[in-house]
Amino acid sequence: MNSLTKRILTLVAGWSFILLGIAGLFLPVLQGALFLLVGLIILSSEYLWAHNLLNKIRTRFPTLGRTADQAMEKATAWLRRISGQPKTD
Repeated sequence: MNSLTKRILTLVAGWSFILLGIAGLFLPVLQGALFLLVGLIILSSEYLWAHNLLNKIRTRFPTLGRTADQAMEKATAWLRRISGQPKTD
C-alpha cells in the first residue's frame, strides 16, 4: 500500500470516528467519548493539533492515557500482522 493511500485511509477513519463521537454525545446508543478518543488517536499521526490535544488528555487523565497507549500497541501489532510486516521490538 503506498503512502498516499495509507494517508487517505487514516484521515477517513479518523474523521469517521470523530463524527461518530460527536453523534454519540447526543445519542444514547453510542459511546461518544470513546469514539472521540479513538478518532484523536488515529488523527494524531497526521495532525499536530490532534497530537497536542491527546497529550493534554494524557496529562490530565493518566489512567486513560495508559489505556490508550496499550490499545495503540495492540492495534499496531494487529495491523502489522495482517499486512505481513515484520515485528519490530
